[in-house]
Amino acid sequence: MRSAICLARRGLGNVFPNPAVGCLLVKDGLVVGRGWTQPGGRPHAETQALKQAGSAATGATAYVSLEPCAHVGKTPPCAVALVDAGIVRVVAAITDPDPRVGGLGLKILQLAGLSVTQDVCRDLAWRANLGFFLSQTKNRPMFTLKLATDTAGNIPGPNAAGQDKWITSPEAQKRGHLLRANHDAVLFGIGTVLSDDPQYTCRLPGLEDASPVRVLLDSRLRISTDSKLLKTRDQAPIWIICGSEAQDRPDLEALNLTFIRAPDSQPDPKWVAAELAKRGLTRVLIESGPQVVNSFLAAKRVDEVAWFRSAKTLGAGAVPAFHTNLLEKLALTRQAVLQAGPDQFELYISEA
Repeated sequence: MRSAICLARRGLGNVFPNPAVGCLLVKDGLVVGRGWTQPGGRPHAETQALKQAGSAATGATAYVSLEPCAHVGKTPPCAVALVDAGIVRVVAAITDPDPRVGGLGLKILQLAGLSVTQDVCRDLAWRANLGFFLSQTKNRPMFTLKLATDTAGNIPGPNAAGQDKWITSPEAQKRGHLLRANHDAVLFGIGTVLSDDPQYTCRLPGLEDASPVRVLLDSRLRISTDSKLLKTRDQAPIWIICGSEAQDRPDLEALNLTFIRAPDSQPDPKWVAAELAKRGLTRVLIESGPQVVNSFLAAKRVDEVAWFRSAKTLGAGAVPAFHTNLLEKLALTRQAVLQAGPDQFELYISEA
């Protein structure tokens, strides 16, 4: 099952609004088929594994990281496909909270006479697909906060003259791009766009097509059409969330962007979270300045923290990247510590 969950992770960031699922078919002690959810959400993992196995699927056991689907969508139910292929046993890590499934997939298997085992490596499966589960149970995506600071948790401030905005190493920056690739969207504020003119695309060789949806919080629609963000609009979708009092911008409306107008003058993080979930996003990377970071921390809309600590120490003009007390209130657990060149990468997770 751990292998099936690892396969599932291959789909993170490119299958929304579907969950990322992994499937392993085992017969006589040998793996005869494996699959994971493909980009765009289809084909499903079970379909991929059955196709690879062919006739060898008959009499096999299927290890699936999520309960096989039971509803008819653009493809037939995976539960039925497993039955028709002659699978004799299904081991599922966790049931699907989607109301169209919710145990029906396992029931189809049981009624067909298959042996069914549930809740194997359940916690690992929940964590791997946390964004999907939160979208189904709490009407919001999972949020990962990316921090890139010096050793003391500071970033260059507006008055930090002469300091390079890149405080982390090229190795850390590459890992940051990988984070973009395995999230559905990256969220940031207009302040960062105006000061740094970023692109927010994934520029790792071979993963250029994995750039996430770019979600800009711009309450007054101040973005310039000359920004790198808008000049690269053909590389990844751009959604702009503005406030209720924002003036119309015909020059922006002509650029094939998606506009989301909040009910208030300043978009509230909880409202933003619900709106993004409604539009199918399950995993969102927050990659922004202190104002946006602190607002999402205060709203308790941060589930993981990916923290890059530079080997550098910033001098005069540096400012804190976040309010320490807000981060502490989340009661995060440090899950991993890795080296990224001379810098340190720390991953913190909330309780599942």
